[in-house]
Parts: sequence; C-alpha cells; structure tokens
Amino acid sequence: MTTAELPTIHSAPPAPAEAALCEATLRKLLAYCRENDWAGYEPYDATNSGIFTALPFLNSRIPRLILTQAMKRSPVDIRGLLLIKKTQNPKAIAIFLSAFLKLSQMGVAGEQDYAGLMIDRLIALRTSGSPYWCWGYNFPWQTRTVLVPRWDPNLVCTAFAAGALLDAYEQRGDARCLPIAVSAAEYLLQELFWSGENGVAGFCYPMAGNRSQIHNANFLASALLCRVYKHTGDKKFLAPALQAARHSASQQRADGSWAYGESPRQQWVDNFHTGYNLSSLHSIARLLGTSEFDGHIRRGLDFYREHFFLPGGAVRYYHDRTYPIDAHCVAQSILTLLEFQDVYPDSRSQALSVFRWAMQHMWDERGFFYFRVLRFFKNRISYIRWTQAWMLLALTALLAEFRPLPAGGDSSAPSLRGNS
Repeated sequence: MTTAELPTIHSAPPAPAEAALCEATLRKLLAYCRENDWAGYEPYDATNSGIFTALPFLNSRIPRLILTQAMKRSPVDIRGLLLIKKTQNPKAIAIFLSAFLKLSQMGVAGEQDYAGLMIDRLIALRTSGSPYWCWGYNFPWQTRTVLVPRWDPNLVCTAFAAGALLDAYEQRGDARCLPIAVSAAEYLLQELFWSGENGVAGFCYPMAGNRSQIHNANFLASALLCRVYKHTGDKKFLAPALQAARHSASQQRADGSWAYGESPRQQWVDNFHTGYNLSSLHSIARLLGTSEFDGHIRRGLDFYREHFFLPGGAVRYYHDRTYPIDAHCVAQSILTLLEFQDVYPDSRSQALSVFRWAMQHMWDERGFFYFRVLRFFKNRISYIRWTQAWMLLALTALLAEFRPLPAGGDSSAPSLRGNS
C-alpha cells in the first residue's frame, strides 16, 4: 500500500477506560523519571564514554562517529561497560517543566512542586562563561564535520529552555523567568542570527558560526523571538524573526514538505522536525495575529497527515518508509495532532490511535517507553530526553483532552503521587 492509499484514521470517541489508561501511564512514567532523578542516557551520548579519557588516542572524529552510530543502533545497552553515566539534560528538563505546568494548570497536583524544581534545575544547568542565558547538551556532540563540546550552547536547547521558562512566567508569574528568557533571545539574536542577500536569513546551528540552513532551527528561534517581542514590545526581536521564518517558509516544497536543511546531505524529511516547523509557524501566526503563514501551515499539515501515519496508529520517522517507528515521533505526532484540531476535527481521534498503538508496542510496565520499533526487533533502551520527557509531555496533552481545565484551579484535584 502506498502512502497515497493510506486511509484517514477515524477512531471512536475517547472512553473512560482510555482516560484512566492515559493517567495511569503518566503516573508510572513520572515515577520512573523521578526515581532516576530526571537523568538518563541519550541516543548520542557515546562521546561521554570514559574510554575516550582512558584511551585519548581514540578521541578523534572517526572513532567518535563510529561509536556514536553503533550505540544508537544497538538494541543492547552497554553504556555501563563504556563508563557512560546517566546525566540530566537541559532540554529534557525544559520539556519536563512544560509538562508539569500543564498538569498544574489542569489541577492535577503532586506531592511537591515539580515545576519549581525544574525551574531551579534549568537555572543550575545554564552554560557557564556566556554573558547570555543559554544551554547546551550534556554530551559532546560529534557531527559529520565538527565536535560540539559538552555544554556548548546551541539554538535548540536554548529555545526549548527559554520557551519553558516563559510558560512558567505566564502561568506562575515567576519573576525570575522573563529576564532569563529575554537574555536567551538576545543570545539567539546577537550570537546566532545572520542575514544575506535577497532576504536569505537564518540562525546558526548546531553552533555559532555555522551558517547551514536548518529549517526547524530557524522556525524555533523565530517563534521564541516573537514570543519575547510580545512580552517586551522590543521590535529588535521582530524583524529578524520574520526574516528567518519567511526564508524557511519559502523553502517549503510544492508537496508541502520541508527538507531538514538546504545542503545536499540534509534532504531527508522526517516526522518530528516537521512537527516543530508546523507548531512554530502556528505560534508565530498566533502571537502576531497574522495569516501570512496559513497556506504554508495547511500544506504542511496535509503532507504530515498523509505521509507519516499508518493504519492502526503507528507513525513513521521518515515520510517514505515505515521503519524505524520512533518514540520521539510518537510523542510529537500526538502533540501536533492535538494542536491542530481546529484545522482537522478528527485529529483528536487520530492522536488517540497513536497513543493506543504506542501502549501496545512501545510501553514497558516497568514505567518507560522503548526507543524504537524496527522491522525485525525492538530497541528497548530507555532514553530520558529523546523518549521519556517527550512522552510525558504528550501524555499530559492527551490527559488535558479528557480532563477539562478547572476554573481558577482546583486544590482538591487528584494527585500524581506514588507509583499507582
């Protein structure tokens, strides 16, 4: 069956049993993450191996690339043998923060202030040595061409961290959060933004000075700058945001898709980066009250729904092949579908189908989701950012579909205590 022949998924309305399953799963996943102190492994953390310290002659580009790809593909986790420790990842902490704020907004209480804890952790995990608030990954990141040092700030970590802190400012009025987010926007603007001829513009990624055009990075940065502009009224954030967003929007293909980037090696089309693009454009349009990007969003959504979903609820990583089926894509699919219910009323039912499939094929009763389902086996390794944090956020968004927001909060709302 070709993608064009795939039927649209129409599921039954959510039943009370599904609501109970969603909440019970969320409780167990939260308990698992808490018991691991919000720390864990990463698909790309092979470069954290103590082997490179013990045998420094191996600490070069080719060995790092080989070990990183081998570890990412291996269904057997040997990180303990490679002296790789579980650590906290700033992007994961930011995603946890967004999830806990949503839970609090729903009136789902906890025995402690998880959102406050995540704010404190983000503050503690900022990159040192920069005049701006910014964040980087908790592992050295070996790309095809460069090694991005551990904790070196980057656009994606910073955009997610600052966005979560703005969530906290808007919901809790935490006075610390807005100036930190504004400083993060200054980092994106002063250190990463660049512009060229004929309206070409973008934000450097994966590191300052790298002008490769990565569309999801442009959209994420632009959405954050628009959000900071909305809070501050400072127009210096607005023009660069629109210039970069317009350029990446112009690179949308005729079929509605975006390649990951513009270089010949970046021509793949994948699920979760497409979701980032759509969500960021939606945010820009909402913040600025503009319809400029409506056509791009609609064409992108049409492509997204047609190419990334299989019958029964499984979701694709790439638009043109079935495997791998990846938990990050599962989570982003649920979030994207729920965000655009106003465009496609059946998106809620489709998100429920994705949830049901993931529970059948990717959930471990020990309290976590598997990394990937492949053609002949499952990769059952647990990754804290890539999988668990994203799935916690997706389950929180799904739970909000079952549980209406209480007026003014509800101090008697059920708790997420314990492992039940």
